[in-house]
Amino acid sequence: MKPLHDVLAEHLPNEDADTRRLVAAIAGLLAATADADGVYDPAEEVTIRQELHRIHVLSERGVEAVVALLRTHLRTLASDDLGHAGVVRALLDRDGRLEVLDTLLEVAAADGVISTPETNLLRRLATALGLTQADYTTLQSRHRDKLGVLG
Repeated sequence: MKPLHDVLAEHLPNEDADTRRLVAAIAGLLAATADADGVYDPAEEVTIRQELHRIHVLSERGVEAVVALLRTHLRTLASDDLGHAGVVRALLDRDGRLEVLDTLLEVAAADGVISTPETNLLRRLATALGLTQADYTTLQSRHRDKLGVLG
């Protein structure tokens, strides 16, 4: 999505194209997870902000610019979840992909319930990231108390 790529070009001017593509893909996956249940909860935004801070190449201003873009373009950014997962799969090793999936679980759990649509999305993304359902189940087990049965 052009606005996201523009924001990242502005805030990551010294990073290579793959780094910008990776950050864009992670932002897209965060958007997809936040949008999966149809509600962009303030707690999800707080968690997204915290998780974006873990991307060391992204400054505070860069984090805020991405969060602002998510606020206004969430659905558009979320729409290519499998494409975003493909970029992450191509650019990160298995441990990095597990970390991304764990981050997505944190976002899904942020509002207190991991809904059925969120679970379905995350299981699909685990596969698209080249991970197994056992990987997903292991990571998700930390949030077992937040699993929604009827979500």
